[in-house]
Amino acid sequence: MKRPLLAVKDIVQITGITTRTLHYYDRIGLFKPTHLTDNRYRLYDRSSLEKLQTILFLKEMDFPLKEIADIIKLTKQEQKEVVKQQRKALVMKKERLETIMVALDEYVFGKNISDLPIFNHSSVLPLKEQYANEARFIYGETETYQEFNETLDKLTPDEIEERYRSMEEIFKQVAVCADQDPTSDKVQRLIEEWKKNLSQFMTCDAELLACIADTYKSDERFKNYFGQYGNEDLADFLYSAIMHNINR
Repeated sequence: MKRPLLAVKDIVQITGITTRTLHYYDRIGLFKPTHLTDNRYRLYDRSSLEKLQTILFLKEMDFPLKEIADIIKLTKQEQKEVVKQQRKALVMKKERLETIMVALDEYVFGKNISDLPIFNHSSVLPLKEQYANEARFIYGETETYQEFNETLDKLTPDEIEERYRSMEEIFKQVAVCADQDPTSDKVQRLIEEWKKNLSQFMTCDAELLACIADTYKSDERFKNYFGQYGNEDLADFLYSAIMHNINR
């Protein structure tokens, strides 16, 4: 018959945890030995195994050790209620991780970061909202920005999406022409289409167009955005093409 008290090596063999972990749990007061011998050897009675197994279960449920120390003091029914709430939290975490994995795959295959739903399950705002807030912060008092917002308010979501798709199509066509001179007739025709698209949102004068061109060139986020079209130098190419269009 097995002896009633278990040594550290017995606990390690039964549960699979390390000696170091067992000693650490003792040091922080989470799981202390039932007895100490004169030689300071830790001994545990067999009933304490249930407590350790509860600790290990809660740890696998992603509870921090400080919370586990409080939970194991509760009744079994109270522990079950806490675990039910943790399950809800884990489901939300699972959904967030799945979103992140999809976003990572889409990013690797070339999708722009601003189009990724990476913050859908986070307190952080989606990137498109961040960009909109940034623009409002910088340009919110200008007539052009107010005109832009008034135009958006009059459009349906489908209409807005269609206009953005039209703009993206222009960028794709410009990317195909990136091996040409930015002053070429074909590239300049595309810039005229780009201006026409912009004019559906706001009044575009030379100063505003130059500001947009400079933003394309200097803002790393736009460089990354244009990189999805297969040319990492597209932002600089667009800058040159737009500035030529303004100055000609």
